[in-house]
Amino acid sequence: MKKKVLAVLTAAAMAAGLTACGGGSDGGGFTVTEGVLTVATSPDFAPYEFYAIGEDGTPELAGFDMALAQYIADDMGLELEVVTMDFDGVLSEVQTKSVDLGMAGLSPDPAREDAMDFSDIYYYGGQSLVTVKANAATLNTFEACNVPDVSIGAQTGSIQMDLANKNSPDADIVALPKVTDIISELLSGKLDAAYIETAVAESYQKNYPDLEIVLDVPYDVAGSSIGVSKGNAELLEAVNKAIAKAMEDGSMDKFVAEANELASGNTYEGLLDEEGQIQE
Repeated sequence: MKKKVLAVLTAAAMAAGLTACGGGSDGGGFTVTEGVLTVATSPDFAPYEFYAIGEDGTPELAGFDMALAQYIADDMGLELEVVTMDFDGVLSEVQTKSVDLGMAGLSPDPAREDAMDFSDIYYYGGQSLVTVKANAATLNTFEACNVPDVSIGAQTGSIQMDLANKNSPDADIVALPKVTDIISELLSGKLDAAYIETAVAESYQKNYPDLEIVLDVPYDVAGSSIGVSKGNAELLEAVNKAIAKAMEDGSMDKFVAEANELASGNTYEGLLDEEGQIQE
């Protein structure tokens, strides 16, 4: 499932003889790689994670998940390694304990509790039904989107796919690996509507004004958590401690504001090629 190790972001100086995550002198740490916090993400989910394109055209991983990942690594005194892949790969890598954390706008779905532990919620959002302006007057109810001749998109392996199956079981449900694919299919008319996380839908709407959020979708867990390697109680405790600190000192609000600003600019959402360049 791994596509590419995108970036190794160095945390603030690691203390010698650190006895926290992976840094103990006896080698008995609790991260996959000693001294490193390895995080899997799917960079097609602005403002959570995406690429901000610099003036020189260089893509740089951005988003409030990535800012929070760096904050957590810094708080633990670890180096941060981010691995990019499709969303379903993130779930798989956390489940197989190939990475320490999964940060991809994950909802703490009880159905995933056998595969991973979940941190405390760090961002409260919602779920939406999205279409284009031409369909907004007709595809604005669950009933209208629950007929065989209506095509409904959702990301593979996501909570949104569960919501599509729950609310539109009679529709033609189309699973796509990336949110960018869903947006492209909506704009081209190949999809009639889609289930998308609200903050993500709002971000795309800024860049594609033809998109229309037509319905709030009820969901029991209105928030995002970090997927933590199952049974790693020390790591989970350290992550929750860092989340609480980031929320208390105002860092999380800053991360969200900065991510939203970047997401409204020149961005790329998806995986880079083997040379770290944007795929055409």
